[in-house]
Amino acid sequence: MGENGFTPLRYVQVPGQTNDHCAAQILLHSPGLWGDGSDMYQYRFFTYALPRLLLQISVVFLLTHTLYLLLKRFRLPRIVSELLAGIILGPTVLGKFKFTQTYVFRLEGEVYVDLLSKIGYIFFIFLSGVKMDPGMITRTGSKAWTIGAVAVLVPYTAFLSFSENIIQSYPQIHRYRWAAFSSILRIQSIYAFPVIAFLLVDLKIMNTELGRLALATGLIADLLSNLISALIANIKMGTMAAMPILSVHSFVLTLGLVSLFVLTIRPLSSLIIRRTPEGKPVDGVYVIVISFMVFCSSILTDNAGMNFQYGPFILGLAIPDGPPLGSTLVEKLETIVSGLLAPLMVTYCGTKVNLLDVYDLQIIFQVWIAILSCYVIKYLSIFSPAMICKVPVKDAAALAFVLSTQGVVQMSFYLNNIINQTYDVETFSTLTLGVMITAAVAHVLVASLYDYTRTYTGYQKRDIQHVTGNSELRMMVCSHRLDDVAAAKKVLEISGSYRESPLSIYALFLVELVGRATPLLIDHQLGQKSSLSNLSRTQKMADALRLFEQQDASRTTSVQFFTTISLQKFMHHDICSLAFDKLASMIVLPFHRKWNYQGKLVQENNGVRAMNSSVLDMAPCSVGIVIDRHKMKRGSEAVGAPFEHVAVIFLGGADDREALSYGRRMSRSPAVCLTVVRFVPLDPDAVDSQWDAVLDAELLKEARQVGQHQDNVVYREERVRDGAETAMTIHDMEEVFDLILVGRRHKEDLPQLLGLSEWNDIPELGLIGDMLAAPEITSPVSVLVVQQQYTKGK
Repeated sequence: MGENGFTPLRYVQVPGQTNDHCAAQILLHSPGLWGDGSDMYQYRFFTYALPRLLLQISVVFLLTHTLYLLLKRFRLPRIVSELLAGIILGPTVLGKFKFTQTYVFRLEGEVYVDLLSKIGYIFFIFLSGVKMDPGMITRTGSKAWTIGAVAVLVPYTAFLSFSENIIQSYPQIHRYRWAAFSSILRIQSIYAFPVIAFLLVDLKIMNTELGRLALATGLIADLLSNLISALIANIKMGTMAAMPILSVHSFVLTLGLVSLFVLTIRPLSSLIIRRTPEGKPVDGVYVIVISFMVFCSSILTDNAGMNFQYGPFILGLAIPDGPPLGSTLVEKLETIVSGLLAPLMVTYCGTKVNLLDVYDLQIIFQVWIAILSCYVIKYLSIFSPAMICKVPVKDAAALAFVLSTQGVVQMSFYLNNIINQTYDVETFSTLTLGVMITAAVAHVLVASLYDYTRTYTGYQKRDIQHVTGNSELRMMVCSHRLDDVAAAKKVLEISGSYRESPLSIYALFLVELVGRATPLLIDHQLGQKSSLSNLSRTQKMADALRLFEQQDASRTTSVQFFTTISLQKFMHHDICSLAFDKLASMIVLPFHRKWNYQGKLVQENNGVRAMNSSVLDMAPCSVGIVIDRHKMKRGSEAVGAPFEHVAVIFLGGADDREALSYGRRMSRSPAVCLTVVRFVPLDPDAVDSQWDAVLDAELLKEARQVGQHQDNVVYREERVRDGAETAMTIHDMEEVFDLILVGRRHKEDLPQLLGLSEWNDIPELGLIGDMLAAPEITSPVSVLVVQQQYTKGK
């Protein structure tokens, strides 16, 4: 073996004559820290490619996440930490030290990081295509179409009309930089749907009105800008070679590839879906085949004269989004791609930045002028049509920042240009800083301009307490599964529907968004349908409530059906938005725990629990959480029997008044026996004398008067010393009643609750609700935990 790992090879060229040649020996696997005793590299562990690559990935992962944990306090997006990690690891900081160059980021090992990062980006852009729903552009309103079309056409028209003349007439820009500046203008005109969607998810506004408009507009702008970019690239190819036939040739190849993907991949995907049983994931063999096709599509588009990323993107668009195929692909690939490989590509771009090698301040100034000019033109071409379409000023400004943001897609184009030497280090470093600043500004300003937490808080009373006897009661029922509908139906059956006060139900079915990027809110009254194929369970839930509507003898109950398909962590936006639009008085939510017929806890869904907490914080009306135990049989009673014995636990406060008001409405049915139990402290001096106490006394007085005239209403008081006596009394009620109504919030200094706060495991239910939700309870008592609407000025 020769020096530097080169091995001389000997082969016979002609008889009697030999030549020596050298080939680089690839040192892949190391023999370990101790070696085998004969390997000369046993003490140079990181000379080998695989250990060095693993070290590089580990360093990138740890540094990126450490920076993100530090910077997220300042509302900075993840891409800032990824690029900053690359700059630190690059020649600007650590890369200039000999130790880093020798052991961590050796020059001969760069090819592996480059290859892995490109593979990661190929799959990232493929999954982005899978999550997109091209059919959405046909369902999008005129507002999104207008903003999206103007946002694309105005910048491209401006740059195509003036870029060449301005660049060539500017004497300070050297001729060899003309291609670089033209490339900058084209890349700045691109709209990247994956970057927009990621920003909306990061800001937690995907399901808001602004988020839905940004997604629809971003999808239109992305597809239009990619189409125009492909056409320009084909025309440029023929113009540069002075052979128009090349443009035609490239265009035909591109059109042929797109047709191939659409005409073959789409039918194959449909065949795979038909062969997959409903509710089951796609077979792993198909995932492997499709992954192989991702590489093939990249090779085909690269040989057709297009950028290598367009093939996987078009392939992803051809695959149906959502379950079962789209969701399985996302489930199998998303974690490794978005969690490791795509960030590795961004950090790798950052290692190409060398701020110590920036000398020509004039060129840097010119690049910044180009970046700012493009950004201003894009921003105004979004903001202006948004204002014309009567979008509020703050929302229009936030929308422009969202659509103008930059991220991993733009960095991929910049990386290609520095590799093919269109950019020098100074230009690339400036553009990378531009991406960091643009992403940070968009993230911070959008978060400041658009505060979704204030959207649903109002002054108008929307609760059951203030629904008059001759007014319509509007309730929204949220359901994940059929059990949730059954539990809500038990409550609705005794809610009372009368000619003078009819009951209107808005049923919202909650479906988790998997394998697609765009959430949907489907109004079934308008005949809207989803492209998803596994919504049969929502049909069963709708049938159960439709039967409840038909069984109403007074014919005063109406039910409307809606379905939201969304990420579970954002479902509360759709719930609150629909309740706000429909003027609902109460939102009925399912509890995150489920019991079986034997009283054993069988399910605990933390996602549902987080959703309930978010709804309680943002709801535009009152909220009720149903803790359902009606499945448990009591003696010979049927499980489907209606609630007959209902109790209201009253300690005082707005939530207890709301629970009592709901109980009084239930008591209008002669089939319901209502018992109001007021807990009073033994010490008379501990009784609250504030305004809340006056309101409590007024409502309790009315309840006592009703009890004197109605045999099915009983009022009684329980005097207790502390929380322990309260708990004992409540536990005695569990065997007597079918349903217990209790308020969620109470004053912390109530003597009746003294000592109970130490045992509160579920804060969103309050102290009494948490006690009644304990998994140890085996009696078939259901509970409705009520929170009254929070209004401004309260």
